[in-house]
Amino acid sequence: MKAARALRWARLTAGLSQRQLADRSGVPQSTVGRIEAGSIDPRVGTLSRLLRACGFDLEVLERIGQGIDRTLMRPTPPEGAADRLRRVSAEARNLARLRTAARVRS
Repeated sequence: MKAARALRWARLTAGLSQRQLADRSGVPQSTVGRIEAGSIDPRVGTLSRLLRACGFDLEVLERIGQGIDRTLMRPTPPEGAADRLRRVSAEARNLARLRTAARVRS
């Protein structure tokens, strides 16, 4: 996670200026600016305080793809030309239906 990007996203999502965030969190505006610019890496406590002032919380999650037992994944069997043609034709029909439905809604 990039602290600069996370903080800027949280602040803008909350509709706050750097000054407003500084006032809410008690962290100097210059520090908020330096964190967002990537000039400094904030301590966890500082980042947590800033995010909470924006209405968000700092949370630790597993990385996507971690903890997956890949031995249970089976490769899809190779399909022949006829199977591919049937699948692509079905997908084309579905796409045409979606386009028709979108025009009817408009």
